[in-house]
Amino acid sequence: MRIPALDTVVGVQLPQARGPLTERLFSHLRRPPHRFWWEPKPASASEDDLQLALYCCYELHYGGLPGVDPDWEWAPSLLEVRAALERYMEADLRARVGPINADPNTVVDDLWTYATSGGGPSLSGWVADYATLEHVRELAKHRSAYQLKEADPHTWAIPRLTGDAKAVLVAIQADEYGNGVASEMHSSLFADTMDCLGLQTQPNAYLDEIPGFTLATVNLISLLGLKRRLRAALVGHLALFEMTSTGPMGRYARGLERLGVPARGRRFYDVHVEADELHQYLASEGMVAHLVRMDPHLAADVRFGALALSAVESHFTEEVLGRWLAGGTSLRPSEELGLRAP
Repeated sequence: MRIPALDTVVGVQLPQARGPLTERLFSHLRRPPHRFWWEPKPASASEDDLQLALYCCYELHYGGLPGVDPDWEWAPSLLEVRAALERYMEADLRARVGPINADPNTVVDDLWTYATSGGGPSLSGWVADYATLEHVRELAKHRSAYQLKEADPHTWAIPRLTGDAKAVLVAIQADEYGNGVASEMHSSLFADTMDCLGLQTQPNAYLDEIPGFTLATVNLISLLGLKRRLRAALVGHLALFEMTSTGPMGRYARGLERLGVPARGRRFYDVHVEADELHQYLASEGMVAHLVRMDPHLAADVRFGALALSAVESHFTEEVLGRWLAGGTSLRPSEELGLRAP
């Protein structure tokens, strides 16, 4: 059983610009790589414009962007623009997180505190009990920006770690990649979910619809993954990711079952319930504990990565649930989409 497709997306191209940052960026990316000077002003940009610009810069390190010369990936001028956007995003996150405890002796306990503190609205709980099929389709579009590349940005930490922390990370990532079986990769399982929901499975097929607050959740991982100095923050992000996964994934699976989504479409969530039950301990008691034992000065960075994850995910939940409870869409409204840029 497969839910009939409601979308007409048949191809992907450079997304529609959302403001001066993306308009200027895309004007360069449509041309062959060249030198240019541009000092972007991210503080004056909308969240949508800023996050899309940064997302597209990062996407050149993943599957690339259609019609964009692959040599843009390491073009010095573009890296300077990306660095300016990154500095702004990191400064904003650090301001939102606030002062961070640097004590290496309590970092694992603190992660468990973050994982169990709760306090905000539960998106997964709402999906389990109240979501319609259209809500679930919207959520899949949101999450496709990350889940169709799941594990990739965290893998950048592997060559930057040593010893037991590195070995534990490899073990976690092996599961994420299906232990060598392509159809069992978590990204493949999410594509199955999208297919069962009647959605396109091509990466970035819904990029024009995905708002900036969603792109921020993906950009955070890329930001941490592409900077060696933030390797411990990437570890903290992954650890909390695994430590807070089991309950929500089970609730999402129940919501999809309630809506009649077949087992193939729910398997992504079912697999996470099982895998992350083990991964949460591997990540905290193994990866984080070993990393901080070898490099105690990295404890604050571990906490920053975890708290930054909490900040962007809380913002995501507030936006999505708020829009749904108001009776609207959580995706970019149709009047904001217009026509794609040529």
